[in-house]
Amino acid sequence: MAWNEPGGSGNKDPWGGRKNNEQGPPDLDEVVKKLQEKFGGLFGGGGKRNGSSGSGRAGSIGLGLIAIVAITVWAISGVYIVEEGTRGVVLQFGKYNKTTQPGPHWHPRGIQTVETVDIANIRGISIGFRAGGGGGNRQTGSSVGRESLMLTEDENIVDVKLAVQYKVKSASDFLFNVKDPETTLRQVIESAIRETIGKSEMDYILKEGRADVTEQTRAQVQEILDRYKVGLLVTTVNLQDAQPPEQVQDAFADAVKAQGDQARVINEAKAYSNDIVPRARGKAARQMAEANAYKEQVIAEATGEASRFTQVLTEYKKAPEVTRKRLYLEAMESVMTNSSKVLVDVKGGGNLLYLPLDKMMSGGSGGSSDGRRIIESDSASRQIVEQRLRDNVRGRGVR
Repeated sequence: MAWNEPGGSGNKDPWGGRKNNEQGPPDLDEVVKKLQEKFGGLFGGGGKRNGSSGSGRAGSIGLGLIAIVAITVWAISGVYIVEEGTRGVVLQFGKYNKTTQPGPHWHPRGIQTVETVDIANIRGISIGFRAGGGGGNRQTGSSVGRESLMLTEDENIVDVKLAVQYKVKSASDFLFNVKDPETTLRQVIESAIRETIGKSEMDYILKEGRADVTEQTRAQVQEILDRYKVGLLVTTVNLQDAQPPEQVQDAFADAVKAQGDQARVINEAKAYSNDIVPRARGKAARQMAEANAYKEQVIAEATGEASRFTQVLTEYKKAPEVTRKRLYLEAMESVMTNSSKVLVDVKGGGNLLYLPLDKMMSGGSGGSSDGRRIIESDSASRQIVEQRLRDNVRGRGVR
């Protein structure tokens, strides 16, 4: 039966504790109290309705709600997100536990803590100079003499400016193995570049050895960093500048100019050598060829003369008299052929007969015709000359 049905009991007020003759809305304190009692029953509270049991149930409900809220907040606060290009280093009670990759993760706050390390960012460090403004160009920075001045193998001093780029290789090693990784890196770079410079000569460093110096330095720096597990990776090493100290730059410039002049003179000498030597070799080869040809000619002529002499000797043994005359006539013919004047001692005459053979044999038309006329008009003289020659041959003979 409903509380307000006719004939019902007058003490059926749903808010309880209200008198029948009282009018107005229900008491708010009573409503809260009844709600607390109901929640207390849900969390294991008894069915007692006295004041002390109601207060206990209210306290239990409050503590439970606080605990739930606290646990929820604690769980939510343990969620963290590792950004791309970074790594999360998880510490459990201050000791390294693990390294997390990019993405959402959770850790129990209060038990574990997380530190993020940027491993994608390229960082830079300079040796021998400090960049001015916001740039890293040595022209805009100031020189640091205690870092830049280095001793070479040939006991010269060179001013070296070095720029190094690096990034984090291992987040855990970067955080925990070395107290100050960047300071350690600076010291390692300075040590490595000094060792490399100390093993090289000054001219090699200033000229063709710049690439080798940077590569050797990078390899040595990385080897030391890996040995001590610093957690850094050297990406590039740039030799910004390498030159003599400022105090001797003028003298060094004069020396460089002299070396340039020396190189120019050497190149000119080599060019002249490349021009004259082939021609001299060609001339020598030609002379050698001519000498060999002359040699072959002389040998051939000597061989022919020897063969001819042998043949003449054979004929001489067969007919000595005829051979002697032949040889004499050939010899006289050879002698007379090269003579332009002939003197003939005519037998029975008081004077020598002179024949102008030079005019007779000359190329001029007048002299040639005169000689022919003399010979043709004086046939007797010709006969006398021929007879005289025969008599001379007979008189001398061939001994």
